[in-house]
Amino acid sequence: MSHFSRRSLLGYSGSAAAGAVLASGGTAQAATTVGASAESEAAAVDFPGGTEFSGMVRMPDTESTELTFSFTVSAAEAPAAQRITALEVANALNELAATRGWPPITFYGTPAPAPLN
Repeated sequence: MSHFSRRSLLGYSGSAAAGAVLASGGTAQAATTVGASAESEAAAVDFPGGTEFSGMVRMPDTESTELTFSFTVSAAEAPAAQRITALEVANALNELAATRGWPPITFYGTPAPAPLN
């Protein structure tokens, strides 16, 4: 296995990408390829305003300690300078969770079952 830890992969590209890298033997090339594919998949999805996003993460080395967030962002006709995107909210929630020792959370939008971050 390469020098990539599961935790650093989760912070970089989401749990699906980290799982793919871990399953592939963890090469640096696989981490780059999988991370880029996860980022392009998230960028390819256009979530409409009012989409509900949710994410859940478990505390490492525990079976029942988990943190769940869900949110919706909707700004009717707000100028670009005042818009707050769902990705900004997801990143802010991850920063808050990290201050309390939680691993990064991948948020998914519904009804489109695609990752946001």
